[in-house]
Amino acid sequence: MADVLFVLDPLSLINPRADTSYVMITEALRRGHQPHYVTLDGLSLSGSVAWARARRLGPASDEPLAPMVDRGEPNARPLSSFAVVFMRKDPPVDPSFIAATWILDRAGTLVLNNPGGLRDLNEKLSMLEFPQLIPDTRLLRSIPDLRAALDDMGGKMIVKPLLGYGGREILQAKRGDPNLSTVLEIATADETRWTVAQQFIPEASAGDKRILLIEGEPIGAVLRVPASGELRDNFHAGGQGVATELTEREWYICSIVGPWLRDRGQLFVGLDVIGPYLTEINVTSPTGMQEINRLNELEGDATMQAKFWDAVDARLSH
Repeated sequence: MADVLFVLDPLSLINPRADTSYVMITEALRRGHQPHYVTLDGLSLSGSVAWARARRLGPASDEPLAPMVDRGEPNARPLSSFAVVFMRKDPPVDPSFIAATWILDRAGTLVLNNPGGLRDLNEKLSMLEFPQLIPDTRLLRSIPDLRAALDDMGGKMIVKPLLGYGGREILQAKRGDPNLSTVLEIATADETRWTVAQQFIPEASAGDKRILLIEGEPIGAVLRVPASGELRDNFHAGGQGVATELTEREWYICSIVGPWLRDRGQLFVGLDVIGPYLTEINVTSPTGMQEINRLNELEGDATMQAKFWDAVDARLSH
């Protein structure tokens, strides 16, 4: 049995029916590990030593989907006293998140995902490493530049904030739309904020596919279909999950991107694919495990969280 630490949002925000962190914790318990947790305000550095005011945690009862609760008073411990630390704090990647990764750099133990990668691999820009796999994608903040990009992209594109997450503030820009100026002003916060402009992909109406990778290899996928009349298909925005399989193109994308991510210490990653295109690489607290489990009726050692822990235990044994 090993003590393991999860860096989380407050426990009240963890949804037992949807959150991937929830099943990561329950699987740790199933395997005999002792999970603890800390929120960002419980992390610190004392000299070069990283510390956490950690609490044991677990489900409130033996009932299925019981909420996660504290199992004791906080205990100040060096991060090196844990076998592994999981950075599962949800975005935004803001100054507090970045500071936490600097603390995790000094953990003195295994940290997943690697904190340097969490800082460097922006979820909307890291895919630019693979121009052959992605739609036309640009980072802009000038409204005239965005109008020029719209023309280059055939009069229709998606704009989204560089540091956005969970489907928030995703907008569609269309040539001839009387609200176009307003859309671009909102997207750039009046030209004060970097904005990702991305070619509109017609296949988006059928949904986007979240593909989960562990150690660079795909382990499962779910198709996220937008609600009627909705542009966004993220689960946080009301998207519905549909069982799916990987296409030949998606296997190819994984074969190119997966090893690159593994080499950068990113054990658990979510790729987003629309039609033939890779559209995002999610390294900060990816989700989707529970939806894939339910849609494919996976149990026990066949679940996404079991495959995740197989990889973690393999690393620990080495």
